[in-house]
Amino acid sequence: KYNNDCYKDSFLLCLLNSSTSFLAGFAIFSVLGFMAEEQGVDIAAVAQSGPGLAFIAYPRAVAMMPLPQLWAVCFFLMIIMLGLDTQFVSLEALMTSVTDLYPHLIRRGRRRELLLLVVCVVCFLVGLVMVTPGGLYVFQIYDHFSCSGASLLLLSIFQSLAIGWVYGAERFSSNIRDMTGYDPLPVFRLCWKYLTPAVCTATFIFSLVRWSPLALGKGLVAPLWASTLGWLLTLSSVSLLPIWAIYALATTPGTLAQRFQFLCSPTPVSSPAFSHISTSSSMLTYNPVRPFSGKPKEQMVELIQEKTT
Repeated sequence: KYNNDCYKDSFLLCLLNSSTSFLAGFAIFSVLGFMAEEQGVDIAAVAQSGPGLAFIAYPRAVAMMPLPQLWAVCFFLMIIMLGLDTQFVSLEALMTSVTDLYPHLIRRGRRRELLLLVVCVVCFLVGLVMVTPGGLYVFQIYDHFSCSGASLLLLSIFQSLAIGWVYGAERFSSNIRDMTGYDPLPVFRLCWKYLTPAVCTATFIFSLVRWSPLALGKGLVAPLWASTLGWLLTLSSVSLLPIWAIYALATTPGTLAQRFQFLCSPTPVSSPAFSHISTSSSMLTYNPVRPFSGKPKEQMVELIQEKTT
């Protein structure tokens, strides 16, 4: 829905996410403190971070509490609900992206539902590997290299740069005003352009400096083939950035300098390439060669020359 108040939804989502993490920290560390007190050891010796914290340390702590069956049911019910919620969000994000890229192919009949079924079946078959006797190690490799760390931070850096500088913070703010009817706070423009890229870059550098080989528990370090597989998983997502950049440079008309300047500079709101867009519609046509433009490819040369003069 184009006129959905995405600004309020995003703001509330950030507050909810931070509050949930804060409360989860209270729950986890209070239980770890209880275990450390019961065993008479330091809290650092109770359990290590990772999946073992949720599936080994926490159930063991629940067994020491009054009414352990009740707390065990609540805990594992929370794990199930959290997993289902994560799957809904991940699948919806994937389906929305694919549908927006190929609306003429997917928005016909039951094609979207069939594609969603295929994705779910493939994910289910891949997930069966993680319920085997060695599945926990596979999960740790996937979690360490693919779902967090340097790859996620690198994608966040380029995404923030694309929104704040390439697309333009002012234009992004204008789009939000067009959809919601009011301007976002000025502090968000500073976050889009400066604060978010700076924090992500600093965290990315810190993660590289403090990087250590994957430990599988009990002093066991992941073998070379496991680390190689993990880095291939990392490259499977990070490599899309240079591949798409090369494709965009190769398919955009003009000299190399003109292509680079055209693709890496914010487009003014009043640009003729965007004058045909109707903000009353929720569907904007997108083409990798002609971003948000309905003009023929040969006419884009004139727009490039206008931007470079």
